[in-house]
Amino acid sequence: MYERHTERMLTPRQFAGRMARHVGLVLLLIVVSLWVGMTGYVWFARMTWVDAFLNSAMLLGGMGPVGDLPTDGAKIFAGCYALYAGLAFIASFTIILSPVVHRIAHRFHVDR
Repeated sequence: MYERHTERMLTPRQFAGRMARHVGLVLLLIVVSLWVGMTGYVWFARMTWVDAFLNSAMLLGGMGPVGDLPTDGAKIFAGCYALYAGLAFIASFTIILSPVVHRIAHRFHVDR
């Protein structure tokens, strides 16, 4: 996926393309995560789609759920989704940061 230390560094244009692919992957992760969260809140908590979006987005953003949950199933789903959302946040940060860290490390180790 990334070039080896014996290979040349990517040009700025190639690096921008790599960053765009990583950002696209994170956007896909966010969209899928929102869809899963919204579907779970609609199914388990009988929320409207707007309320389900709000709760899912707040959890993915690290803020926490909004409002009370009516059933034990909804509470269990919300807890599991909150754990997932925390991991998705860390994964998103890592996916976006990894090309930058690799480029910095590659700059120090490239054979000239």
